[in-house]
Amino acid sequence: MIPITEYAGRDVAVYGLGRTGLAAARALKAGKAKVHAWDDNEASRAKAEAEGIPVSDLNKRDWQNFAALVLSPGIPLTHPQPHRLVRLAQMTNVPVVGDMELFARAVQSLPERGRPKIIGITGTNGKSTTTALIGHILKECGLDVHVGGNIGTGVLDLPALSANGYYVLELSSYQLDLTKSLRCDVSVLLNMSPDHLDRHGGMDGYVAAKKRIFRNQGAGDTAIIGFDDNYAQAIAMGLAQSGEMRLARISSEFALGRGVSAIDGKLFDSLANNAVRVGDLGDSATLPGRHNWQNAAAAYAACRALGLDPGRIFAAILTFPGLAHRMEQVGEIDGVRFVNDSKATNAQAAEQALRAYPRVYWIAGGQPKAGGIKPLMPLMGRVAKAYLVGESADDFARTLDGKAFHESCGTLDKAVARALEDAKASGEENPIVLLSPACASFDQFRDFEARGDAFREAVEALGGDALRPVMRESA
Repeated sequence: MIPITEYAGRDVAVYGLGRTGLAAARALKAGKAKVHAWDDNEASRAKAEAEGIPVSDLNKRDWQNFAALVLSPGIPLTHPQPHRLVRLAQMTNVPVVGDMELFARAVQSLPERGRPKIIGITGTNGKSTTTALIGHILKECGLDVHVGGNIGTGVLDLPALSANGYYVLELSSYQLDLTKSLRCDVSVLLNMSPDHLDRHGGMDGYVAAKKRIFRNQGAGDTAIIGFDDNYAQAIAMGLAQSGEMRLARISSEFALGRGVSAIDGKLFDSLANNAVRVGDLGDSATLPGRHNWQNAAAAYAACRALGLDPGRIFAAILTFPGLAHRMEQVGEIDGVRFVNDSKATNAQAAEQALRAYPRVYWIAGGQPKAGGIKPLMPLMGRVAKAYLVGESADDFARTLDGKAFHESCGTLDKAVARALEDAKASGEENPIVLLSPACASFDQFRDFEARGDAFREAVEALGGDALRPVMRESA
């Protein structure tokens, strides 16, 4: 844990008692703050109380006494409208901060020589894989590494700050909105496409939130930016003109004159202008497809910025075990391969998965996002058949009419069974059943992880003793 001593002896409100809120409450309590925690969910309050965290209804408190409101990132700060407790804090001049801001201030309070290295990763898609990959590379190189933030462990639940530590942090746009003081030694912006627009008041607000990752970087720091979409390109060009930090571009589409490129899976390092081939990402079993090549290029560039040897970085990339729910290979039944990409909660993420394979039996659907799957229509030549589930099934069926064979299955277990039947009957060699929903999960599941677990359980139930591991990715 990273104790937060900034508010020792002072009253602090904590609203939202999920993973990050509980971690913040624990850290504040350890730092001798007077914590007043609340969540509208009774089970969340009970869990906090069981941990000894003081629970108090913030709707009934005198806000004049609070030194800060620590807001969980899932709670609206500005849009569609500020949460009622945010408005109450604003009316009483109580600062609103997040767990990442508390972490940033704790780092800021250290002498420069006692400061750990901070690596921050954001982007619309790929940030969890890239965060985990950077952490894996650093660990393989023998460094003291701690991975968390929006992935896995809440940032304040990570081990106490130390001068030789490397903190690799996934940063969501919600967390960045609540952060002012974070300075990353290495920052990574992978890509940008419309997402969470309701929470940011439109694309301009979303872009502004993501750009905050570069906010406090100086001459000794490095910004790594994907160059494969117009939004990120514009940010890169703006930083090149006005930023003090070093800038490294990465791409899985363009051979960059200066940067890191992954063209057709071949990784090239031209950070020093002369392009040097580093290796073939096709030798990785867990990083298939162009989107993962971009992730690998970003991780490579970040580790190079930290001074690591290119050969050791690439060797570590090839041993990366991958992440659950992100192009995760669940197994094989009678030659049919099952891939769990439940994390693909929007069309762009699903596009990357569809592009990774020449032909798939595609399971899609859930709680739809703006635009649905219309952007994916140019890829329907890769879809042998689509199996539609959840709230979006009827709308997706209309979109797919005349574009691809499709069937409305309603539930995930039925979709898995029907896809297996059709894939086996196809006579294709190693056909692939791909769960890449292009939707949020909340219509039928708690989150994308629960959806991915349900997919895995359905495959295991169908396969029984016939289920085999997939030893090598085909892409």
